[in-house]
Amino acid sequence: MSVSSQLTPDAQLDLRGTPCPINFVRTKLRLQQIQAGELLEVWLDAGEPIEQVPDSLKMAGYQIEQITDCSGYFSLLVRRPVNDS
Repeated sequence: MSVSSQLTPDAQLDLRGTPCPINFVRTKLRLQQIQAGELLEVWLDAGEPIEQVPDSLKMAGYQIEQITDCSGYFSLLVRRPVNDS
């Protein structure tokens, strides 16, 4: 018996090749476009992007659900808070 913990994103954003802090700004703008409680999947490069963006999003009040190493880039699942204004 296996329980699926698969999280299905409501939207996706490919930011591979996008430098910091532009990738954080674009992620935040995209999160403001989705409904509260929805999940955004963001593709980020290794190095500074995956090191900086998740922490910056947490400080901004967003919930990081999952980070997956996809061989060459990272998939970041971030949820817009329900109590977000």
